[in-house]
Amino acid sequence: MLDPLEAYLRLLTQWNAKINLTSLPLDPPTDETFDRLLVEPIAASKRVEDTSAKWMDLGSGGGSPAVPLKIARPSVSLTMVESRERKSAFLREAVRVLELADVLVVTARFEELATNPHFRSGYDFLTVRAVKADAELYRTAAELLHPDGKLLMFRPAHSASPDPDGFRQIETVRLIDEPASFLTVLARA
Repeated sequence: MLDPLEAYLRLLTQWNAKINLTSLPLDPPTDETFDRLLVEPIAASKRVEDTSAKWMDLGSGGGSPAVPLKIARPSVSLTMVESRERKSAFLREAVRVLELADVLVVTARFEELATNPHFRSGYDFLTVRAVKADAELYRTAAELLHPDGKLLMFRPAHSASPDPDGFRQIETVRLIDEPASFLTVLARA
């Protein structure tokens, strides 16, 4: 996994100089950069079975957690959703350069995809990072997931809260210690 992860970070650094893909320092990268962009998704990959599951990453932006997680779980079918065309262009280039198989990049707001029969109820799991966790997100996630699908939420902090409508919390795990980050796994209720 090291060679493709290094190639991803190099490509992200080149593109980030032209368009804002991440606010994390890339030239040179810091420990936090490595932790957030690479270590968190690799640690989260333990929660994803390496099967022929269908997965959608919402608000893919600069490609993390989606690209490193795909590198760790290559047999999973991935759809990355990004509303900005320039960021989608980067994601397509990352897929091409890294030769990632079974990956689709869609330029759209993920809320729009929930009304499309091609995407509706079609996914085993969704990943989300840096997307506002509000009622609209949970409604959209429920519409995109299979009835037994899971929502994996990358979070910088853990706080106990009631389960959102349509979901029940399965677990929250710490991904890295400093600065702390967590993955909350929710199942459709």
